[in-house]
Amino acid sequence: MTDKKNPGEQTEPEIEVVDQARAEAEAEAAEEALADANQFSEVYGDGDEAALSRIAELEAELAAAKDQMLRALAEAENTRRRAERDRQEATKYGAVGIARDLLSVSDNLRRALEALPEDARDSEGWARDLITGVELIEREFLDAFGKHGVVKMEPLGQPFDHNFHQAMFEMEDLEKPSGTVVQQMQPGYRLHDRLLRAAMVGVSKGGPKAEKKAETEAGDGE
Repeated sequence: MTDKKNPGEQTEPEIEVVDQARAEAEAEAAEEALADANQFSEVYGDGDEAALSRIAELEAELAAAKDQMLRALAEAENTRRRAERDRQEATKYGAVGIARDLLSVSDNLRRALEALPEDARDSEGWARDLITGVELIEREFLDAFGKHGVVKMEPLGQPFDHNFHQAMFEMEDLEKPSGTVVQQMQPGYRLHDRLLRAAMVGVSKGGPKAEKKAETEAGDGE
């Protein structure tokens, strides 16, 4: 249910426009009053202390009105930028809920393919047709994800990143740098630059440190 706007109630952008218009009107009125005072001074001279006091008072009012106008303009611009940023984020990340719910569908399609025997693909008849059909559905499903910014991550062989990976176990591997993703139990997904679901992975240990390996490769290049 959406909230109804009460009669006479103004939204934040509307209030900013009203404040800006009011500040501009006050500044304009102060400028006109100051011009009249200056004209009075030119006609009757500067000897009248009351006139000089009035001119100083109007100058102070004009400065205050201009300051208020500039503040209103700045606040209106900030409000416009916030509204634009909120609109862009709503457009970019608005599908995060339904995308996260559909990840299990993608998982089940992959599980269905992995559950079929290897020789079924080479056989004739319904088994091969079934595999082809499920693969087609999975491919179209991932293509639809990609059109909306949902990307399936490929962590194998990459350094473990706690921002995108969830380590389930460590595996002894003396050949790969320690902390390398060597196995994936469940794929991870992200929506643009936001994580939808972390990849469940196995991580190597016992091998050389990744930093030392990178330094060795840099030294060999020299």
